[in-house]
Amino acid sequence: MRPLLTASLLALTLGAAACAERGEPPPAPKAAAVTEGATLTLATTTVDDLKPVAATVTTRDMAEARARIGGTLTALLVREGDDVREGQVIGQVSDQRLNLETAAYDAQAAAAAAEAVRAEADLARVQTLYDKGFYARARLDQATAAAKAARGQVDAAQARRAASAELGAQGAILAPSSGRVLNAPAPAGSVVAAGQSVATLTSGQPLLRLEIPEGQARAVKVGDRLPVASDEVPGLAAYGTVVQVYPAITAGQVTADLAVEGLRADLVGQRVGVKVKVGERQALIVPARYVARRFGLDFVRLVAPDGSVSEIAVQTAPAVQSGRVEILSGARPGDRLLPALAEAAR
Repeated sequence: MRPLLTASLLALTLGAAACAERGEPPPAPKAAAVTEGATLTLATTTVDDLKPVAATVTTRDMAEARARIGGTLTALLVREGDDVREGQVIGQVSDQRLNLETAAYDAQAAAAAAEAVRAEADLARVQTLYDKGFYARARLDQATAAAKAARGQVDAAQARRAASAELGAQGAILAPSSGRVLNAPAPAGSVVAAGQSVATLTSGQPLLRLEIPEGQARAVKVGDRLPVASDEVPGLAAYGTVVQVYPAITAGQVTADLAVEGLRADLVGQRVGVKVKVGERQALIVPARYVARRFGLDFVRLVAPDGSVSEIAVQTAPAVQSGRVEILSGARPGDRLLPALAEAAR
């Protein structure tokens, strides 16, 4: 056995020496067999061209809780961050002048009621004397008209008093919708005018609102699904759906609303990254299992025409589809790739 091994080593040494003398390279090792079913031939595919933009967390509407009358804000029952329900009293405005007017109308109603009582008594006396033949019919009609006028004066005075009291009751500031208080700039004791906003509330579904340059806005349509930087907000879905594109253009920007599952209006105004489709382009998209990452670099296993396998460095970027990556450089259409080794796969 040992003589045979010695002879084999001697033959190999002599062969290599002979090749060196003739200037020929030593024989290359035979390439490992490549299974055709495991290879992937690179080909370009049409993908969406995405541009990163910043969207803002907001709600579909912003409700303003306004003072219905002017006066002094005697109480503000909420502060920023509080949750309120529709119709809840969140503040109180008081106007002393309205209280005085209500008292005056109350006194007028009492005087009119007293006058009505006197007129009714006069009518009763006239009616008795008329029945006995002492008064003419004209006198009875006059007393009847006076009693009706007195009753009308009572109704009018009571209506004026009720209107004044209702106006004073409108000093209660009600929440126009259910939501969260975003801003309450007027502290208690402030003088407010009729129609002045006392608090701003969220209203409706929380959304991501983004602004797109008008030249790229036509590529965004209702129903499109756009990638969202979900790692910036806990519990946020990775994709959102365009629910509205506003038709007006402001300062060269078009506004669109994006509905995203898991979005909450806890921090209205927070910025979240969104990728917007601005067109289409050709790209090399491969499954992530064909790319290996080592020392911060990406590699693919390239199959040469002669069947040999080598690793080459490539530049990649995440693809829109989950579990896939885009090869930016280092490979070209027509190249054949093998899946990355299990210990080095992405």
